[in-house]
Amino acid sequence: MKITFLKSLLVLGAFLCFGSMQAQEVSGTVSDASGPLPGASVLEKGTTNGTQTDFDGNYTLTAEEGAVLIVSYIGYKTQEVAINGRTSINFTLDEDAEALEEVVIIGYGTTTVKDATGSVSSVSSEDFNGGIISSPEQLIQGKTAGVQISQASGEPGAGITLRIRGAGSVRGNNSPLFVIDGVPVSNESVSASGGDLGAGSSGAKNPLNFLNPNDIESMSVLKDASATAIYGSRGANGVVVITTKSGKGGGTSGQWGFSSNLNIATVANTYDLLSSEEFVERGGADLGGSTDWQEYLFRTTASTDNNLSYSQNYGSGNIRATFGYSKQFGIIENTDFERISGRINLTQRFFDNKLTLNAQGTVSRINDRAPFISRTSGSTGDLLAATYYSNPTLNANPNIGADPDRNPANLLTYYDDNSGTDRFLGNVSLNYAFTDELSAKINFGLDTSESTRGQVVSPDILGFTNGVIGNGRAVVSNLDTESKLMELTINYNKEFENSKLDALVGYSFQDFNRSGQNLLGQGYATSDMNQIISSTQQAYEDTRNLASNYQGYGIGTFNDLPGNGDQFRILGLTPNINSTTSSSLPNIPINAFSVDTFDFTDELQSFFGRLNYTLNDKYLFTGTVRADGSSKFGDNNKYGIFPSAAFAWKLNQEDFVNEDTFSTLKLRASWGITGNQDGLGYGAYLNRTRWDGLGIGSNSQLSAPATREVAFANPDLKWESTTQYGLGFDFGFNNDRFTATIDLYRKETNDILLNLPAVQPATSPFVFQNIDGTIVNQGAELGLDYDLIATDDFNWNANFNISYNQNELTNYDGPNIQAGNLYGQGLTGTTSQVLTDGQPLYTYELRLVDENFQVDTDPTILDKSALPKIVSGLSTSMSYKNWDASLFFSGQFGFYVYNNTANALFAAPQIGSRNNLRSVLDNNIALSATNPSTFFLEKGDFVRLQTASIGYNVPLSGEGTFKTMRLSAVGQNLFLLTGYSGLDPEVSTSDIPSNGFPSASIDYLSYPRPVTFSVGFNVTF
Repeated sequence: MKITFLKSLLVLGAFLCFGSMQAQEVSGTVSDASGPLPGASVLEKGTTNGTQTDFDGNYTLTAEEGAVLIVSYIGYKTQEVAINGRTSINFTLDEDAEALEEVVIIGYGTTTVKDATGSVSSVSSEDFNGGIISSPEQLIQGKTAGVQISQASGEPGAGITLRIRGAGSVRGNNSPLFVIDGVPVSNESVSASGGDLGAGSSGAKNPLNFLNPNDIESMSVLKDASATAIYGSRGANGVVVITTKSGKGGGTSGQWGFSSNLNIATVANTYDLLSSEEFVERGGADLGGSTDWQEYLFRTTASTDNNLSYSQNYGSGNIRATFGYSKQFGIIENTDFERISGRINLTQRFFDNKLTLNAQGTVSRINDRAPFISRTSGSTGDLLAATYYSNPTLNANPNIGADPDRNPANLLTYYDDNSGTDRFLGNVSLNYAFTDELSAKINFGLDTSESTRGQVVSPDILGFTNGVIGNGRAVVSNLDTESKLMELTINYNKEFENSKLDALVGYSFQDFNRSGQNLLGQGYATSDMNQIISSTQQAYEDTRNLASNYQGYGIGTFNDLPGNGDQFRILGLTPNINSTTSSSLPNIPINAFSVDTFDFTDELQSFFGRLNYTLNDKYLFTGTVRADGSSKFGDNNKYGIFPSAAFAWKLNQEDFVNEDTFSTLKLRASWGITGNQDGLGYGAYLNRTRWDGLGIGSNSQLSAPATREVAFANPDLKWESTTQYGLGFDFGFNNDRFTATIDLYRKETNDILLNLPAVQPATSPFVFQNIDGTIVNQGAELGLDYDLIATDDFNWNANFNISYNQNELTNYDGPNIQAGNLYGQGLTGTTSQVLTDGQPLYTYELRLVDENFQVDTDPTILDKSALPKIVSGLSTSMSYKNWDASLFFSGQFGFYVYNNTANALFAAPQIGSRNNLRSVLDNNIALSATNPSTFFLEKGDFVRLQTASIGYNVPLSGEGTFKTMRLSAVGQNLFLLTGYSGLDPEVSTSDIPSNGFPSASIDYLSYPRPVTFSVGFNVTF
């Protein structure tokens, strides 16, 4: 027994001695070109023995004497080094741009380009468009096949239309869902919309212009149902996932960055109008002056964009903080856009990296100033209309009348429109890894905004007919929004011998509240427009608490009881619809004052799951299902189920494919169903009644209170559903130096949500319902990327994408519905577009005109639509040593634009008090402005040189103040090739007529696009 025990001790001792002889301690640092890399992984190859570098990039590891160390860090090329008896080994990692480009952000996770089963495109910050960028969508305009991006106008901060694979909804805006760092945001505007001062309403601002484009790291576009179905009812129009920059590359000592750009803008194109001399020679009225009104209105502006950032990687986490200031002046007087933004991104790891905390937050202030520009301004038009038609012999004196028309100088001087929006978007998430395979994440998000817009016309205004002259009129709109998000996801990731499983289940709850007030006042004792706005806001503060449970109230003389003098009438909704008159009359410095309030909350609850399975690194399967419940629908159809499935086959991994020919060869197939509730509004399935707003007439009397039905009961109202089929091919040659992607797809939207006339007799003229019919979008996409030259000193890359989409409404047996309202003298109530079976959305219906300018009596449905069939983009970039340059072209083809501006202002060759185009007079075109026809319908095809840039990276030693320095110059909208006779065929309209249809490609007094030139510098220190 003793002998056995002694033998055991000897064996154990020998083993320990042998082990101590074979194992050794290795230490060193891991760094990159800018300094130490904390948090880098150091692993003994073939084992689980490893460690991470500390704050200063140091590591210590005990490993076998002949072992190989593997050092890795996200975004850097992995290194493998044999120990070979050494006790100290330092590593310097190189950035791996290709590895970063391979990663694609998808819903609730990431994948790689090679492992994606759905149609997903990603654009990183290195490939973003440059120049003056006021909203994130502009960064990727023309960069991705199948994505149409159009700015509504040249106004700074204007709304942007973004369509992915066509228009799939009749009422909705067809915008995709935007997800910012894991928080889905509403695509409704958060800026107060303003009101009608008696001369038309103005367009909404872009809801994403609060986000500083300089903070964005990448944008992923999820196009097919397989990629978007994880977002269920919100993915029918596609999904754009925005990821902001982190501080992981900031180094342990931190890194500052500063960039500044000076932007010069001037009008790109103007109308060829008669000069004052030509006007008089052709019989125009001579008023004794000489004014080029376009020169008077348009200006050359200088704008600025500045950004300061700080990044640091401190081992167990990283932080990035930014401050941005941008001031963009529009090319029309009294137009500017100002953004002040701050952002912080924080990542912190705890408990041996098992728990990860991520916190992101953006706070911004947006200030907008807009001139009097409106699509609904009536026969006398807005500022742009007055500029184009005004008599060139009228002096530019704001106090001279131009009856029955308007004086542009007067409109510029005595109209003011200012808005301010404060917004916060932030989220905090906690991710805990229970094991290497199982983790859970909880995410809390908050999106809040407060916006106020004040519009005022001075008592000194001229050319208005609503009693404002001598009285003044103001509209103050307040809008508060709040959205709260809570999401819980559980992820299981397991690798087997020849396969891999990635499973995700989750729960999401998000609510959306919109509340605010619309204030209207007329009759002020001052001409100071600032004081008028201040008095209007103060009147509300002094009266808002004088009553309770009200929808609105009015103070002044009412037109149903003018003999009673001033009254204070309060309009309530609870416990029932009621109107009361207070015996106490508030004392306010306004002759007539009305208030209307609103407060709506919608909720969305979801359960979802996704399963990814990879076999032999060749066959990839994805299955997704999401159940969404929305408060916008009744109990009968509150929930919708949205599944999808996809398969991908890496053919280049098969033995029968020559790897020397194909570095990438993948086949993708997908199917899925997504839902849609956009354009439905609040409580559309219920029978709801509200008070009409209390208008103010030309005699400064308030309209008598009246109620109206705003929704008619339909408990069976349900989701629109879009079924999408897709087939894709990915190719790569010469180690992916040349890559190509081809996608074929078909989208079918059913159960179309529409506001149709109710069956009479009914208490409401309209009712929301799901109609029979299918909106079909089918097409093809092609993307090509080729590194034409790739050497140490010189690189040249070209990228081209093109997509074809055919849109059609089929199996629709409802009535033809008119849309596309036109505006201008004699055009009120006329339309140009129609919803009808067998035709695309936004199909034109117009009277035909012959070569003798004879116009048919009845309109004809045309085989022409406002939707482009082909959208394309071409970019090329070159670099030589420290120099680089790029060009980017965009184009749209196969669509038509209705030139409403020409119809309203330049239809006939008459010369009297109004100016006209030289071409109209020279060609003696005899058409009535009140008779819209195909004469004003034109092809909108165009090619635009969107951006051209050149940059220089100043060579620095790294020992001075600055680590890097870059100088750059960018030009935007440098030339436009088109046959369209207007200023620009790329117009995006959003007018909503009474039947609830948006319009498209109707060019009426659009804010002209500028040509811009930017010079800037970027430094790190």
